[in-house]
Amino acid sequence: MKAIDTELPGCKIIEPAVFDDARGFFYEAWNAARFAQLGLPAQCVQHNLSRSQHGVLRGLHYQWPNHPQGKLVSVLEGEVFDVAVDIRRGSPGFGQAVATRLSADNKRQLWIPEGCAHGFLVLSESALVSYLCTAPYTPASDCGLRWDDPQLGIDWPLRAVVLSDRDAAAPRLADLPEGRLPVWHP
Repeated sequence: MKAIDTELPGCKIIEPAVFDDARGFFYEAWNAARFAQLGLPAQCVQHNLSRSQHGVLRGLHYQWPNHPQGKLVSVLEGEVFDVAVDIRRGSPGFGQAVATRLSADNKRQLWIPEGCAHGFLVLSESALVSYLCTAPYTPASDCGLRWDDPQLGIDWPLRAVVLSDRDAAAPRLADLPEGRLPVWHP
């Protein structure tokens, strides 16, 4: 298992060691001891699955002030354009986004640390996305950030996207009250 640093502090692309043969493949998608060796959280408390059709954009979501979630995102079927945005006050990466393509074929994962917003856009006909979370979903702490905020500079590969009403109405980063922004802890 290899962890590749991104521009955002603590956000990493994970490349598992994949063992292929004529029967198919095998890899460890998560291993507490290996994650701890990489300096990543070794405990997850919730596992989410999401199936979406082509063009669906989910996000950008985060939890604050209580129960911030770190997320390990992977794709079990299809392909997505996966995005993390650093919205931690005081972070050297504040307001920056990192994006990568995750797919069932490349088997890459994205580790998104607590305090970062997350979203993905489905590029294939459909996609089954898995994410392990370090904290449970808490409706009172659920927050969103506008997917097409020009301040974030995300170069989404599709402009015609399908959004939920909630995501379509999410505020821009500049419009979020300071109390709804996570705090960076180096």
